[in-house]
Amino acid sequence: MDITTVINGTSARISPIGEIDSDTLAPLRAATDALPPHVTDVQWDLHDAPFMDVAGLHLLLSPRARRGAPGRSVTVTGLRPQPLRLLLLAADISPVTFGTAPLSASSAGS
Repeated sequence: MDITTVINGTSARISPIGEIDSDTLAPLRAATDALPPHVTDVQWDLHDAPFMDVAGLHLLLSPRARRGAPGRSVTVTGLRPQPLRLLLLAADISPVTFGTAPLSASSAGS
């Protein structure tokens, strides 16, 4: 998996290329762990991630996703159909756990 991280002021954009699963979870977490503490906004660009399993839910929605800076926000862009379906299903099954941000088909990437 290739991962590109671009930091611009207090924002970071992390763009993985490839599938997000248990085999790729460690390097993806390492990308967030390597962010400097002044980064308060993290954007995951999943345009080049065609598949995501439950490891992606852990990556994007766990408290660990926000560690490193108090109040760090996490957003996701470029969702392809399968990762979007997984996030919508998780939010439908457990809205308290996974319904932390509005998700809709409009979140899908082009």
